[in-house]
Amino acid sequence: MQKDRTLTMSIKEVKRCEILKMAEEKQITQCEGAKRIGVTERHFRRLLCSYRESGPEGIISRHRGRMSNNRLPKEKEEKILKRLKEDYQGFGPTLASEKLLERNGIKVSKETVRQIMIMTGMHKAKTRKKDKIRPLRQRRPRRGELVQIDGSYHAWLEDRAEKACLLLFVDDATSEILAAEFVEHESFWSYSALCKRYFRQYGLPEALYADRFSVFRVNQTNVTTTAAQTMFEQAMSALGIELICASSPQAKGRVERANQTLQDRLVKEMRLAGISDYQQANAFLAKYLASYNQKFAVLPTDTVDSHEPLRPENDLDWIFTIKITRTLSKDLQFQHNRVIYQIQTDRPAYALKGRKVTVLENEHGKIRVLLDQTPLEFNRFIRQPKRNALADSKDIEVRSSKPAPDHPWRNYGTKINGKPVRVPN
Repeated sequence: MQKDRTLTMSIKEVKRCEILKMAEEKQITQCEGAKRIGVTERHFRRLLCSYRESGPEGIISRHRGRMSNNRLPKEKEEKILKRLKEDYQGFGPTLASEKLLERNGIKVSKETVRQIMIMTGMHKAKTRKKDKIRPLRQRRPRRGELVQIDGSYHAWLEDRAEKACLLLFVDDATSEILAAEFVEHESFWSYSALCKRYFRQYGLPEALYADRFSVFRVNQTNVTTTAAQTMFEQAMSALGIELICASSPQAKGRVERANQTLQDRLVKEMRLAGISDYQQANAFLAKYLASYNQKFAVLPTDTVDSHEPLRPENDLDWIFTIKITRTLSKDLQFQHNRVIYQIQTDRPAYALKGRKVTVLENEHGKIRVLLDQTPLEFNRFIRQPKRNALADSKDIEVRSSKPAPDHPWRNYGTKINGKPVRVPN
């Protein structure tokens, strides 16, 4: 007597059995059955023959429980896993597959690497969040028409050095990184140094797209007219570059995505290169950007470059300076950073007395004084330090502000008719 057998079938195979049974019992035609299953009439007749010969068992796939012909060999899988654990800890599947081919000569798809990393606990599958739909903004057609700038604080050298900030200039039309540098923190001077290097190499862009950081924008309300612009805004205005401040990180998504990519890939590349300080990191960055742009940059819609060459009047060293307004006294003196300066001129003192001059100070502390764009000569006077005042011996003694244990304040307890009552010791 034949024992009952249990067949394991998928929902798709159960539905096929029902349709094949209806076709066998002449309830529907073979043409109609093929349409319901979603196969050709010829293949439907094959399925019907298998159903007639073996019943529902003939519909079950023959590949079930068998090893795939395209399965990765065990030796190759073990070799990949060994390299992942020894050399590529913390790498994502895409970057790991690229490095396996580049450094170890192992050609394997990123999906295979991802599955291996998930099975061994080296990678956790991400669940995609339901993002808010935002209207897309078309890229600018020409290179240099709009450049997005941003600073990213991150442990770029992991535990080999302290955290630092990567300043990044990304072209909107091509996603090309035009300039980048590791600095201690975002400041007017750090952005000025990178701007000068970028402008001298490529020229002046039409506009810069930044966030609302205090270097780029005065965020206080009720500011006066003279304080309505930051030093960086004044420098951009002098060069004829429009400065746009985004209201959200998503608005300047190209530089934000570049930061996200570099926080993954650049960190691993510098680890493999054995870089342990930011001086070496900046030298490595100059070489790395060429390969990054070749891999991720796109062609602009218009081949015309919008960068304008520097003009002779564009003295970048003095444009990127701190500008402060001072008023001359009757002796043609003014004070800046606790130092007195006196203007030297052959003109009568009354001609300059009370006039406002502009004091320009560069990052090295060197200053220049302008009167209506005309440089003025000056002398510098340093105030002598005062003598220390003599201290009385009574002032030197440190007195305790804490009452003594036998102080009368400690012996007063409750009050009767508003007067304190002495508590016996």
